[in-house]
Amino acid sequence: MNSSKIPNYSSDSFKLLPFLTKSGVSIVFTIGLFSLFHTSNKILEGWKSLLPTVTSEIDTSRLIIQKIQGVSELTTTVFVMDAVVPTSSSRKIGDWVVGETNLLYLARGEVRAGLDLSKIDEDSIITEDNNLTITLPAPEILDSKIDVTESQVYDYDRGFLSLGPDVAPDLQTQAQRETLKKVIQSACQADILNQANEKAVLTVTQLMENTGYDSVDVKTTPSKQCKG
Repeated sequence: MNSSKIPNYSSDSFKLLPFLTKSGVSIVFTIGLFSLFHTSNKILEGWKSLLPTVTSEIDTSRLIIQKIQGVSELTTTVFVMDAVVPTSSSRKIGDWVVGETNLLYLARGEVRAGLDLSKIDEDSIITEDNNLTITLPAPEILDSKIDVTESQVYDYDRGFLSLGPDVAPDLQTQAQRETLKKVIQSACQADILNQANEKAVLTVTQLMENTGYDSVDVKTTPSKQCKG
């Protein structure tokens, strides 16, 4: 009758058993961590694919617009003119003039023209092949006024026996209106709108010099004012 042999294990073999057990557990644990890390990466990549793409591109057009609008006051042109304006008013009885009042007004008028740079938008800015093109809005007369500190009534005469009507305030107001018309007309004849355009082109071109573009082209828009 054959009897099976019992393997002969030495005492040293039993000493290795705890080490092998621990090593096996360590290997299994390491493989588990690697698998978990690999799975987590796939999950994260899946989540990223669902999120919207965020770009770091800067809206250069908006920055350019803000920079230009900051120098709006530097693009204005001022026209100043002194004028002598006579006005008069008559007192009548029927068709007969019985008295006349004359007022002579020395006035200083001021016209300010320029470009409303707040009208610049993204459509006004074109960038192509590192070249920048800016189209400016049309120049316009922004303001006209009488400088009352430099204006005065030079002469006020109600005529023979002061029979003319005493209407100095009305005649002065009329003289100021006439002065403004003359000053605006003279400013237009002096090409104030083209001057405003030239000043704006120079200012905006200098402003854009150090923006990194190979070339900067500033274009103007014709004005509908000062015509006719």
